[in-house]
Amino acid sequence: MERRAFIRAAAGAGAGLTLAVMLEGCSEAPPGVDGGFAPNAWVRIGPDGIVVVIVDRSEMGQGVSTALPMLVAEELDADWAMVRYQFAPANEAYYNPMMKVQATGGSTSVRAAWLPLRQAGAVARRMLVAAAAEAWKVGAEACRTEAGYVIHGATGRRSSYGDLAGAAALLPIPTNVPLKRPADFRIIGRPLRRLDLVDKVTGRAVFGLDAGPREALVALIARAPTFGGKLINFDPDPALAVPGVQRVFPAAGGVAVVATTFWAARTGRNALRAIWNEGPAASLNDASISKELDRLLASGGRVATTAGAVGSVNATTLIEAVYEVPYLAHATMEPMNCTADVRPDGVTVWAPTQFQSAPSYMAGGGARGVAARAAGVAIEQVEIHTTHLGGGFGRRSETDFVREAVEVAKSCGAPVRLVWTREDDIRHDHFRPIAKHAIAAGLDAAGRPIVWRHTIASPSIFAKFVPGFIPDWAAHLAGPLKGGIDQSAVEGAADMPYSIPNREFRYAEARFPIPVGYWRSVGHTHTAFAVECMIDELAHAAHQDPVGFRRQLLTDHPRHLAVLDLAAEQAGWGTPAPAGRFRGVAVHESFGSWVAQVAEVSVTGRAVRVHRVVCAVDCGQVVNPDTVKAQMEGGIVYGLTAALKGRITIEAGKVKEGNFHDYPMLRIDEMPVIEVYIVPSQADPGGVGEPGTPPIAPAVANAVFAATGVPVRALPIRVGERP
Repeated sequence: MERRAFIRAAAGAGAGLTLAVMLEGCSEAPPGVDGGFAPNAWVRIGPDGIVVVIVDRSEMGQGVSTALPMLVAEELDADWAMVRYQFAPANEAYYNPMMKVQATGGSTSVRAAWLPLRQAGAVARRMLVAAAAEAWKVGAEACRTEAGYVIHGATGRRSSYGDLAGAAALLPIPTNVPLKRPADFRIIGRPLRRLDLVDKVTGRAVFGLDAGPREALVALIARAPTFGGKLINFDPDPALAVPGVQRVFPAAGGVAVVATTFWAARTGRNALRAIWNEGPAASLNDASISKELDRLLASGGRVATTAGAVGSVNATTLIEAVYEVPYLAHATMEPMNCTADVRPDGVTVWAPTQFQSAPSYMAGGGARGVAARAAGVAIEQVEIHTTHLGGGFGRRSETDFVREAVEVAKSCGAPVRLVWTREDDIRHDHFRPIAKHAIAAGLDAAGRPIVWRHTIASPSIFAKFVPGFIPDWAAHLAGPLKGGIDQSAVEGAADMPYSIPNREFRYAEARFPIPVGYWRSVGHTHTAFAVECMIDELAHAAHQDPVGFRRQLLTDHPRHLAVLDLAAEQAGWGTPAPAGRFRGVAVHESFGSWVAQVAEVSVTGRAVRVHRVVCAVDCGQVVNPDTVKAQMEGGIVYGLTAALKGRITIEAGKVKEGNFHDYPMLRIDEMPVIEVYIVPSQADPGGVGEPGTPPIAPAVANAVFAATGVPVRALPIRVGERP
């Protein structure tokens, strides 16, 4: 950045210091910066000494609004009591370097920010020290920093960051500033109180339903009940007769009912008379879907990975099993919503979104690109205000609710708050894909696994980004479509760590008119279940302890072994469980972290009760241990709900479930005791938002297997249903 441009930027920050960290590959400058550089993140220090960190990831309870400022504050030597955060606008400068878009997902927030945000703090600190040294006419090496002050070592003279900010803004930006050694950390690794805690407790935190103009109209949309259904005709008069309803018109593939209040819009939509063409999906149901998945398994699919000589191995003991998982809804506590104001000069959107912006060729350009197209304006005319998210889990990486809000607001010529009801949310979700796994695994005479054949039949999430399906011509591609296979469908299976010499993994893409999307832990949520349950079945057939059996197969994977051993030790594995209880174990790596869990359950009749879960996690360098524990606990609860209750049922092309009475969540009186143990590490951070979810279903299933002697091969768990 040129000195003149930097001074202008600093002046715009109120005589404070505005710092940009440069990253290669960014071409667009963020708001408030006049220059050709593209920052990854911003640090602002005002004359009052307040340090504001621009958080470029969505806060959905996972703690990024604290963890990311901690990275900056560590290298800055800031006073934590003086640190604040603001959410970033939609802008190319804030693209997640691991995802190449401005989005929050894949448990990448801390991993992607680990170096850039620390560099931002370190550079800011260097500039503040230089400003103090220049003012005191001393060498910078004679100064140190501590809790928001620069201190001259010889005299003890000190100046606050606020006092130095204006002078620091006039200095050139240094390069190659060294970062602290982990041994010198004073903020990273501490269980600091979350910066958003008070606002959430007091109700000041702004969520999507709180945002935007207070006078905004409220809209609900009547959607086709079947997947792919089309509107034939509608009678608006019954809806218009409801007090408060102002307009009823076709929008977003359905009928929009716009009113002055939510209740009026909902009552009006209930009164609306619409006729739908249900389309070809009307014949779709669970039985036909299951039959098609069986056909795909029999077809063999396409090879994902292979090793050894699978076809020529003769196992002494061969176990063949099919593992099944259903479609699942995200069921975020805050249903989908978005507020939009479409004007001739541009568009303003307030949205609880995980996906702010992307190149136009990628997933529609995120919320910003989708809003621009829906409004018919240039993307530069769209302003996105990201709010707190009342749960995300991948659902808010979709942009359908943003498009709908902008379309309706454009038609109304006034700000509109689009709201989905719980029924809308569950029946029109982008669901966790259904999947079937056919596994044939064999042991030699000594009880060692020697062969593993594994075929997965499941819809592809990535296919929606490629018109129609993943075509044969894509077979050479790498990345998320490696070998023409959606890696999110086979992750956690095709790369499983167990030392089995002869193995083959195949994938058969299923194509149903049911929208699918990223669900917390994505493919790992079903691959961990299939792999870990089969490992237990092999251990049982070999008459070996499940933990000891895994240890033999993980000798080349020390981080797997470390969490497995820690979880087993803390759970008391090998000692008698309390009367009537049984233990099951699972270990899985995902999103750069290793997690092992031991579940302690009881089975009474057909009822499964989970009493205790012991979780060990190696997520590399820990930023905030309280956040790690909370995310492991949250992931376990989310996974327990799926393991014991979750199922989306398809009947006549429709989702049968609609609310929490028939799509239940784990209740507080069903909650087990959860213990989380963190493996100390100085490796680069791994993710924590998703890795806690995959192991819990197989850990519980394996405990039920231990209790009943019958392997669990389908979720949700149904005791008494033999595979």
